[in-house]
Amino acid sequence: MLDRQTVLIAGDRIQKVGPSSEVAVPTGARMIDLGSATLLPGLIDCHTHLTNDPRDAGFRALGISVPREALKGAKNARITVAAGFTTVRNVGASGYSDVALRDAIKAGDVPGPRVLVSGPALGITGGHCDENLLAPQFNYHSEGVADGVPAVMAKVRETIKYGADVIKFCASGGVFSKGDLPGAEQYSPEEMAALVREAHRLGRKVAAHAHGTQAIIDAANAGVDSVEHGSLIDDAGIAAMKQHGTYLVADIYNDDFILGKGKEYGFTDEMLDKERMVGDQQREGFRRAAQAGVKIAFGTDAGVYPHGDNARQFSTMVNFGLTPLEAIQSATVNAADLIGWTADVGAIEAGKFADLIAVEGDPTKDVSLLEHVRFVMKGGEVVKNDWSAK
Repeated sequence: MLDRQTVLIAGDRIQKVGPSSEVAVPTGARMIDLGSATLLPGLIDCHTHLTNDPRDAGFRALGISVPREALKGAKNARITVAAGFTTVRNVGASGYSDVALRDAIKAGDVPGPRVLVSGPALGITGGHCDENLLAPQFNYHSEGVADGVPAVMAKVRETIKYGADVIKFCASGGVFSKGDLPGAEQYSPEEMAALVREAHRLGRKVAAHAHGTQAIIDAANAGVDSVEHGSLIDDAGIAAMKQHGTYLVADIYNDDFILGKGKEYGFTDEMLDKERMVGDQQREGFRRAAQAGVKIAFGTDAGVYPHGDNARQFSTMVNFGLTPLEAIQSATVNAADLIGWTADVGAIEAGKFADLIAVEGDPTKDVSLLEHVRFVMKGGEVVKNDWSAK
């Protein structure tokens, strides 16, 4: 976070950073004066679903085609980057719609953040990453379903073949699925170990959806790079994650949205009952994990709640144990480390992408200021500038 500084940009990268009195601005350079703004690196959300919309939850989702998901993703990508999130990790999308979205953003066809994508998440038959809403006569399985070690290894290879940057799998049951239990382990330790080994061998990091305690422990022991949600984490899970340096990516804001707006948005009674079961436990588990020194990276599950509200999670993280600075670091330096992009994002430093945001006031004192980003730059191009409208 910089104050009263000059950031010199050439192309899409930062060339030099320093006090305004020490940085020579080339003749003819374009100047953007943000006055008393507080400048931060572009924010990173490590758990999003850009092609999802909360109004498509439950049975409504069955009527949404993959092309429609991709078009929703284009809208949500624009909203997300305008909110100050210049990099996201998208962990789960149908039909590789997130791959298409990533490539369209890279090509400049649509505005949006930098995106790492997983394609379809891997999971067991009938598990959280399968589609369980359809009747048996449809005989339908989600495209990420793989059972047994050989099938899991093949599915990892397949998702990479079709463009996945990261592998996402469901180690436990979930909240937004029919007929399973969030606390129940789904993939076996042997399947997890084979999955992680194959993904890492092929140069991909692994994110494990894991609510249940045993799933968290076995995923950490298998070598996953991050545990997503971690709702029912206990002392053994905390110890395993610390031992292996596993990041916790916990979406602790969206409980407020799910229980406050879920019925209106079409969430089923089963979904709401599960959220009531895990929400408070997740937040207290987050507090214990943070106090114990588990590495924390910012991730919101955007798509479960409306895109663009990602920054609302910062205040929740502070309410449950982090300082404002630690919360900011979870979405900058920590998140960059988790996704393997420390050379490019997560800090305002020479050589990194010119991904910058600005807010009025000091977010290390009031982290809710990040909900009102007034300036966004991605790769040296201004995405949003409301400063002059003050």
